Amino acid sequence: MSRHKDSLGWKIGRAVLFLPLLLLLLPVIFLYAVFYWMYRITLYLLIWLLWLRNGKDVLFVYSDSPIWQGYLKDQILPLVRERAVVLNWSERKTWQKWSLPVRVFHAYAGRRDFNPMVLLFRPFPRAKSFRFFSAFREWKHGKIEAVEQLRDELARQL
Repeated sequence: MSRHKDSLGWKIGRAVLFLPLLLLLLPVIFLYAVFYWMYRITLYLLIWLLWLRNGKDVLFVYSDSPIWQGYLKDQILPLVRERAVVLNWSERKTWQKWSLPVRVFHAYAGRRDFNPMVLLFRPFPRAKSFRFFSAFREWKHGKIEAVEQLRDELARQL
């Protein structure tokens, strides 16, 4: 009688072998989740205290791309200029790593489609993001509807 790797004994053996590893990892995962949410909540509180009280409820991220630079400066920046904290992605090498705008960008922008982007912060609902990257990809091929829809939705939300 040959032993199968899928037998009950094999499964129990694997579970017993990996149980100590799992028990060691669970507290680490739990602590990471707690610190992650505490960090995000702290940032949001700082946004409330330092930005919203001073009339700033927008983080505007853009770059010097010839594809969208003119449109953003003519159509989006006038909508948010008075209420925006602005980050230029093309100048990210000069950003102060621990400044509030940079920390907010890293915490809320995500890892894709973050440039160009408008993050709109309100006191209680979650931050609303307007990600223009995909819309400008269509713009590059002559389809302007997606960019205009995002702009119109942004104007309504403001």
